[in-house]
Amino acid sequence: MATKTPSVMERNINTVIDVFHQHSRKGGNPDTLSQQEFKKLVETDLATFLKEEKKDERVINDIMEDLDTNQDKQLSFEEFTMLIAKLIFATHEKLHEGHQRGDEHSHGSGFGM
Repeated sequence: MATKTPSVMERNINTVIDVFHQHSRKGGNPDTLSQQEFKKLVETDLATFLKEEKKDERVINDIMEDLDTNQDKQLSFEEFTMLIAKLIFATHEKLHEGHQRGDEHSHGSGFGM
């Protein structure tokens, strides 16, 4: 039986999971991001999307605090996905700035693309 090649979207979902775990495995709990692991992830893997935010550690701490719904000073994968969802939405909105929606649907360059 032939194996099916994952779609682009499926590969990108796997990438999000892999990047989360590349950082979460560096510290105590391999299933959560500590504040330092989250900061490193933002600096290395979201450097273009959060280019302004990554320059200010207080902003990174605020983002993490907002995402940390159970206030345990760690980000679970579920909490982390809220950031990804917000970035996807913000990027989609940015792509539409100055571009038509509807029948003549078009996109701009987005964040640093």
